[in-house]
Amino acid sequence: MKKIIALLLVLAMTLSLAACSKSGKTASGDFKIGVVLVGDENEGYTYAHIEGIKKAASSLGIKDDQIVWFYSVPESEACYDKCIQCVEQGCKLVITNSYGHQAHCEQAAKENPDVQFVAMTGDTAKKSGLSNFSNAFNQTYQSRYVSGIVAGLKIKELVDSGLLTDKNYDADGNVKVGYVGAFPYAEVISGFTGFFLGIKSVYDKVSMQVSYTNSWFDISAEQQTAEKFIADGCVIIGQHADSQGAPMACESANKAGTIVFSVGYNVDMLSVAPTAALTSSSNDWSVYYTYAFKTAMNGGKIATDWSEGYDTGAVCITKLGASVAGGTKEAVDKAEADIKAGKLHVFDIEKFTVNGQKVTSALCFDSDGDFVYDQEEAIKDGYYHESEYISAPSFNMIIDGITQNN
Repeated sequence: MKKIIALLLVLAMTLSLAACSKSGKTASGDFKIGVVLVGDENEGYTYAHIEGIKKAASSLGIKDDQIVWFYSVPESEACYDKCIQCVEQGCKLVITNSYGHQAHCEQAAKENPDVQFVAMTGDTAKKSGLSNFSNAFNQTYQSRYVSGIVAGLKIKELVDSGLLTDKNYDADGNVKVGYVGAFPYAEVISGFTGFFLGIKSVYDKVSMQVSYTNSWFDISAEQQTAEKFIADGCVIIGQHADSQGAPMACESANKAGTIVFSVGYNVDMLSVAPTAALTSSSNDWSVYYTYAFKTAMNGGKIATDWSEGYDTGAVCITKLGASVAGGTKEAVDKAEADIKAGKLHVFDIEKFTVNGQKVTSALCFDSDGDFVYDQEEAIKDGYYHESEYISAPSFNMIIDGITQNN
C-alpha cells in the first residue's frame, strides 16, 4: 500500500509542480550543495522540496553529483551531524527543510563561517547575527486563502441546493468545517486562518474545528482525525499535514453517500480522492532554490529572510477537481490577480475578530531582536503583514469562528 501511495504521490507532485514553474540555464562549475531532509519522496512536503531542488538544479546546469542528499533525518543531533558531513564533502551551501532542524543547522553555521546554511521554515536567522545563516518560507497563506475560496463556493452550492442536514450545522447555524493540523505552530495557525478567511469571503456562516496530530506525517492519525470530523458532520476537511490520509477518508465517506469534500496540501490529491478532492494549496519551491543556488554560485549572500508568493509563482493551488462549484475557476483567477495587484490582503483586520474585538495591534520583536509578539508592529495599513519581518509565518491569533481540539 505504501508503495502505491508513493507512486501516486510522485505522479501528483509532477502534475502539481508543472502548474507553476519557470527556469533558465547558467553555468554551475564545481559548486556543491548539501540537502538535509526530514522525510523522503513518500512524504508530500519533502517531495515538494526534492522536486523544487531538482528543477532549480536542472535550470542552472547543476549536475546530480553536485548535490549531496540526506533523507529522513530526525529533528535531533542527527541533523547537525549530517550538516557537518555535507561540509566535509565540500558543500558550500547546506539546506535543511524542517523547523525542528533549525537549531542544529544554526550550530553548524556558527562553526563553518565559509559555508552558507539555510533553515527552511525557520525563524531565528535574523536574531542569530550570522551572515552565513538564512531562513526562507513561501507565502503559503496566500494560496491557503485561495483554496478557501474554492471550499467556500462548494459550501454555498451545497447550502443553496438544500443538500445539507441539521448535522452539518452547529448550534449557531454555521456550516461545519474540519481542519487536520500537524502542530499548534504559527505556520499552521497562519495557514488555517487564511483558509478560513477564504471560505468566509464567499460564505460567511461557517465555523471550523482544528485538531492536531502532533506529527507532520502520519497517514493513520490524519485519516482518523478526518473521520472524526466527518462523523461530526463537517462538509469540508482542510489540512496542514503531509499525507493523503485526510483526502482518502473524505473519498471513502463520499462514495458511501456522505456529503464531504477535501482541500489538501502540497500535492494534487485527485489521484486518491477523485470525487472528494476540490484542490490543494501548494508551493513551487524551485522559485526559492533557483534564487538561492544562483546567488551562492555567484559568490553572493543569500537573503537572511526570503519569502515570496503569487507574485513570483512561489505558491499556487493545484488542478481543480470535478466536484468544484460552478464559477470556481473565475473566482480563483480574480482572487489571485487581486493578491498580485495588492488589492486583496489575506489578514485584513476588518475581516476577523478575536474574542469579539477588532485587532489593531500585533507586535513582533523585542529590543534584542528576538522574535516575540510584543514589540515590532505587524499591523499596518489595515492588515497584518505576514512574513514581512521574518520569512516564517508569525500570525498566531485564534480568530473567532475557529476552535482548537488538542
